[in-house]
Amino acid sequence: MTEPITMNRVIHDAVRRDLTRLSTALGAARDDDRARAAELDRAYTFLRDELARHHEGEDEYLWPWLATVGVDPDLLTTMQSEHEGMSAALADTGTAMHAYAATASAADAATARASVLSTQEVVERHLTHEEQELEPQLRPHLDSPGWKAVEKKLRAVSPRAAGSFFAWLTDGMSDPDRAYLRSTVPPPVVTVLSKVLGRSYTKQIAPIWRNGS
Repeated sequence: MTEPITMNRVIHDAVRRDLTRLSTALGAARDDDRARAAELDRAYTFLRDELARHHEGEDEYLWPWLATVGVDPDLLTTMQSEHEGMSAALADTGTAMHAYAATASAADAATARASVLSTQEVVERHLTHEEQELEPQLRPHLDSPGWKAVEKKLRAVSPRAAGSFFAWLTDGMSDPDRAYLRSTVPPPVVTVLSKVLGRSYTKQIAPIWRNGS
């Protein structure tokens, strides 16, 4: 039986999508293409920041609340530990991406790609673990006042940050994820946030994934 789509999974799918985009782009990188190296470093930094914001929100608001509704404390401890492991892996990849941006060499592109692939494994293990073991324990509480309060805190970002988030989330998302988003957030709201307030993403990040040069 296929598990239902959630906003959490939609965000996870966007992370998966961009890590795959990045590894593919690094694999095709040309030696001494400094413009491309700078673009990919910028795209990675954006992705890392979005993922960090997502997980910091879980650490600060979600795990403590789940502990109050009877979720296995050992599972929550494991989730926290996996976040720490991901942060370390993402930092390592950041170092590799900055090195590639500084030299634009094919050798550093290959090193950065190897780091991305390694981080992708670490991230995927956590995302899958969270989806398979944590979400089923959260699901019975999705209509509760406690969960609504947590959601409100998770969504408490500036309009500009919300715009960049939705522009990123919808950039090449799958049809099932798009249908879920439309059922959850009014399409006009998504359009305004992503097209108007998310213009920085649209101008600075989105073209990187369409630029194969």
